[in-house]
Amino acid sequence: MNLIITILSILVAIEFFYIMYLETFATTSSNTGRVFNMTSDELQNKNVQTLFKNQGIYNGLIAVAILYTLFFTSNHNNNLLAIMVYIILVGLYGSFSSGDKLIVLKQAGLAIIVAILLLIA
Repeated sequence: MNLIITILSILVAIEFFYIMYLETFATTSSNTGRVFNMTSDELQNKNVQTLFKNQGIYNGLIAVAILYTLFFTSNHNNNLLAIMVYIILVGLYGSFSSGDKLIVLKQAGLAIIVAILLLIA
C-alpha cells in the first residue's frame, strides 16, 4: 500500500510541476490556453501573466512539499494527508468558482485517491 501511495503522490507532484510550468514558463502557449480555457488575447494580458506566474509558484511549491514530505520526513502520512486535503479543497473551490464541475476531478482526482488510501492504510 505504501508503494502505491508513494507512486500516486509523485504523480500528483508531477501534475503540479506541470501546472507550474504552464503558469510560470509557458504563460502564453496554446497548451496553457487549452488547459485554462483562455484565448490567446487573454494570455497576452500582462496582468494575467503576472497572476499566472504567482499562482505557478504556489503550485510548484505544493509539488516540492509533496516530495519533501515523502522523502525527508519520518511520519509522512499525516503531512501528506494534509497536503492532499488542501489540494482537494482548492479543486472544489475551483470547480464552484468557475462553474466547471470537472475541475475538482482534473485538479484533485489523484489527490482524492491518495487521501482515501492514506485514510484506509
